[in-house]
Amino acid sequence: MSKIEQAETCPAIRPRRFYDCSLNEKFLYTSFLMLAGLAYIMALAYLYTSFDGIDGKPGLSVEDIAENYYGNRSGTRLESAIRGPMASNIDKEQRNHVVEWLKSGAPEAGYERVIKPIFSKRCVMCHNPASGLPIPDLSSYEGVKQVANVDTGVSLHSLMKVSHIHLFGIGLVAFGIGLVFRFALLPSWFQQTLTLLPFIAIFADIAAWFLTKWDPVYAYTVIIAGGLLGLSWALQILISLYQIWFLRCRVEIEHDEQK
Repeated sequence: MSKIEQAETCPAIRPRRFYDCSLNEKFLYTSFLMLAGLAYIMALAYLYTSFDGIDGKPGLSVEDIAENYYGNRSGTRLESAIRGPMASNIDKEQRNHVVEWLKSGAPEAGYERVIKPIFSKRCVMCHNPASGLPIPDLSSYEGVKQVANVDTGVSLHSLMKVSHIHLFGIGLVAFGIGLVFRFALLPSWFQQTLTLLPFIAIFADIAAWFLTKWDPVYAYTVIIAGGLLGLSWALQILISLYQIWFLRCRVEIEHDEQK
């Protein structure tokens, strides 16, 4: 009698969907998605307030992005700061005095007479060695002189520091949202594209930071990549939240017709 070899086969298993999740899972996924969405909105607000007005004009623009990374090669780091992120800490008249002093070559005599009193009142409470903050020292002429040079934008060292934090942090958030989104009932091509898109956008966005430091035209890539990241996350979160609470399993019942 011959022996018949039988191959073990895995039974077809239907993928889990949101309607298969327990109530506890639904609360868990909903809480995570809502917190992730809120965190992203807060991040957008932070980016807006950080980049708004860097080019000296109100509102966020491509020029603001380019000047942050590429710098204002026709101006100084100090001028860029008091026109941009530090603009709210100094009034217009004082800012004009500082800019005029910078354009005159930043002489020490002018510093003692005009600039030092302004900085002592507006800046030195934070910009001093005793604060321990990683910011320029504006309590002395020597410290001010270091930032009274041509603005070449954020340094490569700072870019590398921020980029690795973003790659780890945002990558984990994208992974978490994607883990929840995998339960969604959608066409496979659409779900796969939407799952992969945030990771592509994150890589393109951070790569564009370094490219913008080389050529300001890549500031458009920063904006486009950031927009794609926000759109893909918004779709993943909204679709998931809707299907978590409103998607129902449709049970197909076969009826035998009797004649």
